[in-house]
Amino acid sequence: MSRLQLLLSQPRTALGALLTVALAATAVVGSGADFTASSENPGNTLSAGTLHIVNSKEGVAVLSAGALQPGGAAAAGTVDLENDGSLGADIQLSRSAPADSDATNPLSGKIDLTVVDCGAFTGSTAPTCGDGDDVARYTGTLAAMSPVALGHFAAGEQHRVRFSAALDGSAGNAFQGGDTSVRFDFDAA
Repeated sequence: MSRLQLLLSQPRTALGALLTVALAATAVVGSGADFTASSENPGNTLSAGTLHIVNSKEGVAVLSAGALQPGGAAAAGTVDLENDGSLGADIQLSRSAPADSDATNPLSGKIDLTVVDCGAFTGSTAPTCGDGDDVARYTGTLAAMSPVALGHFAAGEQHRVRFSAALDGSAGNAFQGGDTSVRFDFDAA
């Protein structure tokens, strides 16, 4: 008689053997030691940086000139710009639409404008304009000026920017007594 026939002839013995095998398998599977560990990093904080421009002439004109004559001396004005935000930024200069007193002979088309970056401040010492290391940012007529890149200012960096305007030598009698005005805007991105 084979073992299988013997087990089948004795159901209690077969059931006992089957139960013993099942318990042994459970003991083997459940007896393994599982190690665990954990670690945490609480209080993680994130914040956004800031962009902010300080304009030394906020709310007032950088440049005002009267009695300009064709081909005559240029009028000049400076403004100090500082990026006092926490992020570096590309600074851009733009202007509003010129408000010309004479639409037929707009003076803004005869004003030769130059915008120069005189350089960065060293501590609280302002750079000297016209000392040879200035960077011309725009040269052309006031009417033709489109947004002008003034460069990248690191956080805390301050520059002096010089504007000069002259009446073009080709301005004829039709431009006498004319005037124009614009608003200059500085933006950081």
